[in-house]
Amino acid sequence: MRKIVNLTMHPCSSEQTAEGVFEPKNKEGVKAALFFQDIPTSVDIFWKAEELAGHALASGAKAAMIGGAPYLMAPLERALKAQGVKPLYAFSKRESKEVVDPDGSTRKVAFFRHLGFVEA
Repeated sequence: MRKIVNLTMHPCSSEQTAEGVFEPKNKEGVKAALFFQDIPTSVDIFWKAEELAGHALASGAKAAMIGGAPYLMAPLERALKAQGVKPLYAFSKRESKEVVDPDGSTRKVAFFRHLGFVEA
């Protein structure tokens, strides 16, 4: 099974865990590196990408599930590849079902089902 570190803000799903995704030891550090308080400069983006690649390297994973601000993803891909870590994007399908509530009303509930990964 592949070892894929989760470098996103969100916890990995059970389907992702079954494919080898795991949470990094310093998940709060990953979340902080993905967050920008103000409009970032190219230097800010570069250093955040390097920091995230460091989290991936420290985890021992050979691949990383990434996602977040679009302006961070290309620099993050480059930083990961420079460390020998393969960047992956989760691919999911939006599904919905109707749910009948106890009062008899019906509502539609949407959820995302993980189907695999797209390699960057």
